[in-house]
Amino acid sequence: MDASTPRQSTPAPANNHLLEESILPTWLNQRPISLLGFVWMWVALAIVIVTFQYGANGVEGGLSLPVVMLVVLTATMALAVVMTLTADIGTEHGLSFAVFLRAPFGTIGTHIPSLSRGVVAACWFGIQTYIGALAINGLVEYWTGFSSWPLWYALFLAVQIANVALGIKAVERLASFAAPCILAISIWMYYTLDGVADLEGTNIWTFASGGDLSLVAFFLINMVVWAPLAVDIPSITRFVRTAPGERRFLRRNRAVLTAHFVALPMMQAWISFIGAVSFIVTGEWNPVDVIQGQSTGLVLGVLLLMIVLAQWSTNTAANVVPAALNFVNAAAPHLSYRSGVVLAGVVGTAVMPWLLLDNLFTFLSYYGGFIAAIAGIMICDYYVLRRRRLNVPALYDPQGQYRYARGVNPAALIAWLGASGVSLWQPDYAYVIGFPVAFALYLVLMHAWILRRHPQAEIDDPSDSYLATSVGRSWVHDPASGTFDRLTVDELPDGNHRADI
Repeated sequence: MDASTPRQSTPAPANNHLLEESILPTWLNQRPISLLGFVWMWVALAIVIVTFQYGANGVEGGLSLPVVMLVVLTATMALAVVMTLTADIGTEHGLSFAVFLRAPFGTIGTHIPSLSRGVVAACWFGIQTYIGALAINGLVEYWTGFSSWPLWYALFLAVQIANVALGIKAVERLASFAAPCILAISIWMYYTLDGVADLEGTNIWTFASGGDLSLVAFFLINMVVWAPLAVDIPSITRFVRTAPGERRFLRRNRAVLTAHFVALPMMQAWISFIGAVSFIVTGEWNPVDVIQGQSTGLVLGVLLLMIVLAQWSTNTAANVVPAALNFVNAAAPHLSYRSGVVLAGVVGTAVMPWLLLDNLFTFLSYYGGFIAAIAGIMICDYYVLRRRRLNVPALYDPQGQYRYARGVNPAALIAWLGASGVSLWQPDYAYVIGFPVAFALYLVLMHAWILRRHPQAEIDDPSDSYLATSVGRSWVHDPASGTFDRLTVDELPDGNHRADI
């Protein structure tokens, strides 16, 4: 054990509302997702219903097809910057989003933003499950005449919950299988639609609808789509394989950079392109409707099954895992990871996703501001104030330095609520308003007020004692003694016992 390791006692799990096995830091030998596996996860994640829709909305709003693709590509890469910065919280310290938020928001204050994010993730879980249920229903109705999407919704929901409950490795395996299938269906859709366009004499590249959609507004709505996962990405990157002792940011986050700046932007641009072409040729953007209108027989069955697979693979990593971990954080130690997964399904259904889908862009606009404000606070706290260092044992100590004022850091709440409120005045521009306002307000309040009353060990002593992966160590909780040790890779116990988390 490193003698300089911050060592603090924590109450027994039964008495500690901050402690539950699934939200403890992951060790360097508990990170099974490879570079290729993480890339495949993002290829699979990119097939979300909203990507088809905003591609169609772009051309319907008067933008040309090349402009739509360029805007989607650049907007996704802009958000990838934010996503990569927050991802380091997972790769460096092995922490989930909600646990890290205890540092800026407080051990109790974390529940307000993290539960807000958890509910948004659950909403997306419901929306994606609903789309998958429609695809299943279309297939069954075609072959048998029987129609009941609520039945297929319930069954599809149960299958996804079971899959995610098996753990992060099961999520990665599904993505690695689904991604090639998703690419195949998108290529089929393009060639089919291009053939229809040729028959009708439609030039997809010169199509213009005469709309007046703002380029800036279209750019920002594309950023908002992945904004929730951009703050919650540590919940996934804490499982991405990382080289111990790698201090260089770009090398340490090599898998993250490849996925965020190559796989995600290219797939987003491609899928929005398919949605735009679908609208130009058929007047429909929804892939389920387009497939049902353009295919029959065995081809119809295969394609609709691929749509189901696409929704399934997107849901597991982007929605169910983050929602479950945020719910566990709020109810620890009484709610386990598997129970959190089930709760995500209950909440995702209770919000009636079939109604949310009809108001999708309003939904996106209004949560964009409060998600952006969380991102601004996270990046300010992690990079500017703490310089990537964290007193991890104190994150699990109800009486530690992150207790602030009765468990709440008022600076973070004021910055978050203030920035979110300001951004609501211009919901179309919520992200670019919420982020800088929250960043600046939090920084000022922390220096002028909070840090004078609540000293932070890693800020007062920015030494390597508060780093983990960069110095080849992992934070390990000892349940017998209630303490945290910072162990080298050679000192770590077998990490396989947490493979189901």
